[in-house]
Amino acid sequence: MFILLSVFMTLPVLLLAATPSGAPNAIAFAESAAIVCVLGVLGLLLTYREPRELKPRYMFVLTVSSWFVIALLSALPFYLSDNNISAADAFFEGTSGITTTGATVFTGLDTMDKDLLLWRSILQWLGGIGIIGMFVAVLPFLRVGGMRLFATESSEWTEKALPRMKTLSRGLLLVYLVFSVVAVVTYWLSGMSLFDAFNHGLTSIATGGFSTSDLSMGKFNDLILLEATFFMIIGSLPFFLFVREMHGQHGVLFRDQQVRLFLGILFAVPAMLTLYRWWVSPVPFDPIHNYAATLFNVTSVVTTTGYASEDYSAWGPLAFVVFFFLMFVGGCSGSTAGGMKIFRFQLSLIILREQLMRLLHPRAVFTRNYNGRAVSDEIISSMIAYTFIFLLCLLVITVLLASLQLDFVTALSGALTSLTNVGPGLGDIIGPAGNFSPLPDAAKWILSVGMLMGRLEILSVVIVLSPGFWRG
Repeated sequence: MFILLSVFMTLPVLLLAATPSGAPNAIAFAESAAIVCVLGVLGLLLTYREPRELKPRYMFVLTVSSWFVIALLSALPFYLSDNNISAADAFFEGTSGITTTGATVFTGLDTMDKDLLLWRSILQWLGGIGIIGMFVAVLPFLRVGGMRLFATESSEWTEKALPRMKTLSRGLLLVYLVFSVVAVVTYWLSGMSLFDAFNHGLTSIATGGFSTSDLSMGKFNDLILLEATFFMIIGSLPFFLFVREMHGQHGVLFRDQQVRLFLGILFAVPAMLTLYRWWVSPVPFDPIHNYAATLFNVTSVVTTTGYASEDYSAWGPLAFVVFFFLMFVGGCSGSTAGGMKIFRFQLSLIILREQLMRLLHPRAVFTRNYNGRAVSDEIISSMIAYTFIFLLCLLVITVLLASLQLDFVTALSGALTSLTNVGPGLGDIIGPAGNFSPLPDAAKWILSVGMLMGRLEILSVVIVLSPGFWRG
């Protein structure tokens, strides 16, 4: 992974070599790539041995440590550049990139060095495909994460339609590449410069949200906003279902329960908020433009992308509250999106319905079904444990941020946006019209850890940090 990361570190320099401005930080990228490559080669030389079985304990350590270390190494080009970026800012930006969070501490993006802008987008694109691989291949093996619910279905499908896991991996990579290319070309044909189109194409499919302008997507027209909405939705759907569609299992995508609820939310909430904005608007209301903006910003928050076309926290009290709760939701399991994921809310409703029915029929026997399959007690226990630890981490991070003299809205929304990998928070400081640069360095370190924990579904990190894990 280190060697692969070092190869990608050379891309900003190579891609910008023929442009008039070139790569202003070429030396920083060369030094970073050399450091990371040497670490990778040393790791191979020091650990070269006969293949050994990777037990779950090793996989937990490998998964958690690799994400933390790669986030640290991803920050090297920022830190070594000529822009006087502090270690806290560099690590925050690198972590936000690789976890596809989209929160940023950088200002003046319109005039920022293009190689650094390009590296931010490449980081998010790498993080997106890394997240898909982790959710589909690693976390189900560890009995952690949303894809655990779909492990049986995926394994049966793999045995029947795709004989080897390599074929599934190739399919996921192909789908990810195709959607990325389509996004870049679409943006370019719609009026973006090639540089802007390339950056936004990468970050849209990765549901990352890094932009090349301080205005984010607010500098582009309604057509581009609708196109971005479509690509954010694509990035938030289960990618393994796209591969199944590609191999002849037509219709599986829209038969999936989480996909239907996810699309239903994106249909209902923007319509409701558009009506609300029309009702409270003191000026003449343009329904087409306002619906496009509302749909775009709601999709950006639900999919945890983090783009913004305008300051939606200023739309009124109802919109402020709705966006706060939308930050919890997230996309579908097996996608590049963060958040708590749609399926957990669906399972919660199933459990609630079961408990209500038990009050009416104490002796009745109930079965839990999701997507036509029985849901085991193990899945329910895992979901409850995740929800509890998520809320506990939200509380702890909020208290830590408040202890640094941050106001309640900034502390709470900052903690929430880091754990759900949404990007911007709420309020005047870290809202869609601001960024995270005014925060103290301690807050940036705390939020960086929160972003990594949220990306790893929290339980993976908690298990590795528990004393019992190392005693066993």
